[in-house]
Amino acid sequence: MEDWVYCLSLFCAVFSARVLGFPGGNISEACGSMLPSHGNFVSQTTAAPYRISISSTSFDPGNKIIVTLEGIDSSTFKGFLLQARAVSGDGIVGTFQIIDPNTQGLLCNQVQNSSMSHTNSNSKQNVTAIWVAPSGTGNVQFRATVVQNVSVFWADVRSQTLVSSSSSVDSTSGREGCGTQKFCFISPTGCNLDDPNCYFMSSESLGDDAFKFEMSGLSDGYIAIGFSDDTQMGNDDIYICGKNATGQIEVQRAFSTGRTSPDILPLGNVQTIMTSFNNGIINCSFISSNPISTQLKAASNLYFIFLAQGPSSAGQIQKHPTTPFITPQKVNISSYEAVGSTSSTPSIIKAHGALMLIAWMTTGSIGMIFARYLKNAIGKTLLGKDIWFQIHLSLMVITVAETITAFVLAFVAVMGWADDAEAHAVIGCIVMILSFFQPVIAFFRPSPQSKRRFIFNWFHALNAFVIKVLAVAVIFLGLQMLDPSPSRWMVKTMGGFVGWEALVYIMLHVNAWLKKKEKYEDSHRKIKNEMILFLIYICGNLAFLIALLVGIGKS
Repeated sequence: MEDWVYCLSLFCAVFSARVLGFPGGNISEACGSMLPSHGNFVSQTTAAPYRISISSTSFDPGNKIIVTLEGIDSSTFKGFLLQARAVSGDGIVGTFQIIDPNTQGLLCNQVQNSSMSHTNSNSKQNVTAIWVAPSGTGNVQFRATVVQNVSVFWADVRSQTLVSSSSSVDSTSGREGCGTQKFCFISPTGCNLDDPNCYFMSSESLGDDAFKFEMSGLSDGYIAIGFSDDTQMGNDDIYICGKNATGQIEVQRAFSTGRTSPDILPLGNVQTIMTSFNNGIINCSFISSNPISTQLKAASNLYFIFLAQGPSSAGQIQKHPTTPFITPQKVNISSYEAVGSTSSTPSIIKAHGALMLIAWMTTGSIGMIFARYLKNAIGKTLLGKDIWFQIHLSLMVITVAETITAFVLAFVAVMGWADDAEAHAVIGCIVMILSFFQPVIAFFRPSPQSKRRFIFNWFHALNAFVIKVLAVAVIFLGLQMLDPSPSRWMVKTMGGFVGWEALVYIMLHVNAWLKKKEKYEDSHRKIKNEMILFLIYICGNLAFLIALLVGIGKS
């Protein structure tokens, strides 16, 4: 009887150890497979509610990298196995320094602390260790198996690639072979990849319809390359290199069906992915055997190449704030050539922006100043009307004509109304409508002696003010799309432009108030104060205008 009880107890102990795993974390026998001994239970196939974060995305031999395994949205875990593995070769590399009492080092491949696991089965939300980088290894990924309970665990949870200094895709390796061994697309043309404003992609044919792609550029969200049959967005095959929901850099494949967010597709035959994020520069390289499809069918190797960058939110890419860089013509991505981009902004869009800027920051502004402050500065008539009125009328007609022309150019550029019409387009349409009706209403204004004249005066002035405010807003939004520089100097210059105009308006208003109160009045002065202020305003206005027009021309 005692022997039977002993055998039963021994069987239960062995069985429970096999099914429940090792709550104390002594799991060196799992070094190779990284799978727990939990009976017939298998790894979950859903996205793991855990992530591995690292303190750096590149390393030199001897560097110490802080590695944290943590739950997402307060998810906890009871056990884990964490290793650093070489991207090429899959071997365990480096060692861990144990700094968390809930963790311990393991002996794997005859190297102590080459892996790390738990010390107890208590629920944990995160664990941290220090990984010491070895010499003579290439790029590295941290991998983990995370156990939530006996029956629920996730295998192959990965960090982003930790790039070795000996194999990182930097400005030398990226440009090496351009034009002689692979196709390269660089913007601005001829820029040095050490320059943070330099954007780069390359493609190298590896045979059997496989290509090695590289892309890099400054972005806080993503960079992307697109393959298109034309220079318009839509029906384009896209690869995206950007931050996922956990802040790690990953590669995605997508297809755009129009001027809307692209549809994310399965990665398919994509392998050997290497990513990094250093000093704001996103860098990815990968090998793809997927056929490039621009009309949802396989096409030739001749495409317009798009190179875009933009923000992301919770792993979802947002609309790129600037026009993508585009190759000047279709290129063969399996050829050996290096090309630069066309101007990132089509000439028709530049003309649209320049006309709106001139209309509402110069001609329109001057016309409004004449009507508001300079009525009494020029006491002469022309063709039976006061000169100030003739100047005001001429300038406002020019302003409306410029606005209509700019409006038409924008519609021609996008070939109609964009499906993703954003604030810039909507506000621009409102400015166009109000601008069109302003002179129409003025044409039917009552005579100065009419009792209803004050209604027209107030409406005319109020409508002009609303147009001015909306026009300034739409110009700011437009300059944000045209200005790709990190400093956003065009937007800041526009801010100075508006500030300069506001300052002159205040000074003119104070001058008019003082005259009304008869604080001063020198009837013998040949040039009145308001004219002096106006001439000063013109000088500043032209300086800001020219600076922004040059910026638009070079955008």
